[in-house]
Amino acid sequence: MGALDGKVVAVTGAARGIGREIALLAAREGAAVVVNDYGVSADGQGLDDGPAREVVAEIGAFGGRSLANVASISDPAGAQSVIDDAVTQFGRIDAVVNNAGFLRDTFFHKMSHKDWHDVINVHLNGSFYVSRAAATHFREQGSGAYVHFTSTSGLIGNVGQANYSAAKMGIVGLSQSIALDMERFGVRSNCVAPFAWSRMTAGIPTETEAERQRVERFKTMSADKVAPLVVFLASDLAEGVTNQIMSVRKDEIFLFNKMRPIRAMHRDGGWSAETIARDLKPAFAPDFAPNLKSADVFNWDPV
Repeated sequence: MGALDGKVVAVTGAARGIGREIALLAAREGAAVVVNDYGVSADGQGLDDGPAREVVAEIGAFGGRSLANVASISDPAGAQSVIDDAVTQFGRIDAVVNNAGFLRDTFFHKMSHKDWHDVINVHLNGSFYVSRAAATHFREQGSGAYVHFTSTSGLIGNVGQANYSAAKMGIVGLSQSIALDMERFGVRSNCVAPFAWSRMTAGIPTETEAERQRVERFKTMSADKVAPLVVFLASDLAEGVTNQIMSVRKDEIFLFNKMRPIRAMHRDGGWSAETIARDLKPAFAPDFAPNLKSADVFNWDPV
């Protein structure tokens, strides 16, 4: 038996890269899969229903069950259609994988309002819209699993990705709230930060030697390495695992910590700007978080 036998799973952004590998593995593990993909380019342009239908054909070739949904999840009605298609065609919905997204990278001081809103609308709003559409079904059946895609660009930081980083940190907050609000209904919600070479990471700059080395690292990390963790989190094997942030980097899996206080200082009568500068700043300074990028933290070759 597969880990997802009898389950129905909706995967957004499922036509290429990581999403495609998730859809294929979920189907091989016994799930009926809604393959959602609007068919846009890596920067969110255009529309093509071909890629989603190709994945459905691949799944059908090995005897799996799936259907293509080419709605835009940035539209609440489109997101609702992903869940409606699952229930209409397969009778239920058991797991949602919020993977869809694209990049519009530029330095913050050059970022347009459109590039900000377009990225937020797909990554963060789209994740909410699809999750909310599934929530009613999850609540009624007393079960369900969400797997949301975040990124170390948000968890740690990256240059030129204010829109993407903000959306990915927002997704962490969304997942946490879902986990807390829906625990009583037997629903789990977790985040995955993937490392994989795909058309999204293919746009990483290669102007410096450090950047070139980072790209070479990414090229060794194939998208299929991410899929097993997602299938696990979507399955009943992950019972008791909720409100977590995990990451996949080739054959490595990481568990991230959560924001928690690390230092405190009390002053009778309260603080002023001057006493904060004189007393608190030097006391806290050794524990201030350094201004790092994701590549600075994950600076070893993937294993």
